[in-house]
Amino acid sequence: MSTLTIEESPIDALLREQQQLQTPVARFSVAEQPASPSSCSMPRQAKYYRDLIPLSRPGEDEQYAFEVDLDKCTGCKACVSACHNLNGLEENETWRDVGTIHGGESSSPYLQTVTTACHHCEDPACLNGCPVLAYEKDPVTGVVHHLDDQCIGCQYCVLKCPYDVPKYSSNLGIVRKCDMCHNRLAEGEAPACVQACPTEAIRITTVPKTSGQKEAPRDPIIPGAWESSYTRPTTRYVSEKKIPADARPADAHSLRPQHAHGPLIGLLVLTQLSVGALAAALWAPTETARWVALVLSGLTCVAGLASSVLHLGRPLKAWRVFLGLRKSWLSREAVVFGFYAKLLAASGVALLWGGWPWFWPLASLALLTGLVGVFTSVMIYVDTRRQYWNFRDTMLRFYATTAGGLLVAVLAGGFFWALPLLGILVVGKALAEKRFTEAHRQNPESPHYRTARIVAETDAPLYRHRVRTPALLLAAGLLLWPVAPWLAAVAAAAALVGGEVLERYWFFRAVDAPKMPGGVQP
Repeated sequence: MSTLTIEESPIDALLREQQQLQTPVARFSVAEQPASPSSCSMPRQAKYYRDLIPLSRPGEDEQYAFEVDLDKCTGCKACVSACHNLNGLEENETWRDVGTIHGGESSSPYLQTVTTACHHCEDPACLNGCPVLAYEKDPVTGVVHHLDDQCIGCQYCVLKCPYDVPKYSSNLGIVRKCDMCHNRLAEGEAPACVQACPTEAIRITTVPKTSGQKEAPRDPIIPGAWESSYTRPTTRYVSEKKIPADARPADAHSLRPQHAHGPLIGLLVLTQLSVGALAAALWAPTETARWVALVLSGLTCVAGLASSVLHLGRPLKAWRVFLGLRKSWLSREAVVFGFYAKLLAASGVALLWGGWPWFWPLASLALLTGLVGVFTSVMIYVDTRRQYWNFRDTMLRFYATTAGGLLVAVLAGGFFWALPLLGILVVGKALAEKRFTEAHRQNPESPHYRTARIVAETDAPLYRHRVRTPALLLAAGLLLWPVAPWLAAVAAAAALVGGEVLERYWFFRAVDAPKMPGGVQP
């Protein structure tokens, strides 16, 4: 009697293959089981993680870094969950994210998930920008630590980092970030994300430092990331597949309106108006006009500096802001405007008690200090390297506000010939902004494309009134000028202040903030 042979089905073959696979958990179990009860084995972490973490500290010219095998990453977000749980993060707080890049042709499309956390850069932008020295880079491991107790919650590191790494906690009033689970590494244990990844796509490795090279590498570490020469990130993404030249993040064209930072709007607008008003006080031909301009300058200065404190998560520790003076433009702004406020007060005392001879040198020094302060405000945002905050445009915006403060103070002093000049400034600036927006929203290749769309589409009602409202106020001022000049001055001042606040609102909200690749947006 012959034996009937049944050919193995694909399902049977797959089941047989699965029975022979060694998952990370299975390998861990095998590694933990000693050959005999009396045998002496390696510590569990050293056995299981010896391929995922270094077993020795970095050399003199090396540091720790994340290495991500893109071919193994499935986008399961186990790393995100493990990081969240181990570090006790808040509900919507994440120190590790997962995004997607895609590209290629229709015949051979490319799709890849990308897991990312802090890159522990060689030249960290967060560290360089922090005004209170709340960051430090470990000289041995290269890990960039955030010192929670030192942080005042100014969030400047959030603006400086081009990878969206520091995350602000409104409940704690501070910024927090990934520290590569350095305490676990010190004990030979893998970080949470490394330990949790079921495919071993993430590991810790040592990489050579590039700080000694003449030119830092410019290519981004992954398509869609910021150029590497800015901070020199250390994360390595490896893959046996060739990433297409046209690979882009899945959220490349998504609109991402940013936080408007109301207190910072108040700080910038009011301090710049104050400097302009002080210039009017120096120019004023009468004692009354000089006093009006000086009082206006003092009030706007005090209001602006008070507004800045409201921006801090820990305002009682604001006194530390001078600590980063050597590197941080934010520290420089705080110190310069602190001196400006003192010189402005001294100018008022000199005018009250000493008269003009004492007032002139003090007020002139205060004005010079204030103009330097406006420049430091410009550099705070230019230093982030965001394209919308480029040097030329930011200079024009901020010093135009200063000029507006001068004209308002002149009007307040009773010199109504400044009204047409103020009208030209206000309407001209609004028309220039509208022209900028319309030009760039029609060009998807423009670096300001998303910025223009946020202004015109996300905030469409405000955008429609950007030119219309100040024009109507100024028209009303011109009509009232012959019969009620003071009402005309109030209407003109309202047009200026309202326009500047709205422009500064979009300055923060519409900026295209760099980040690592994200997921597909609905």
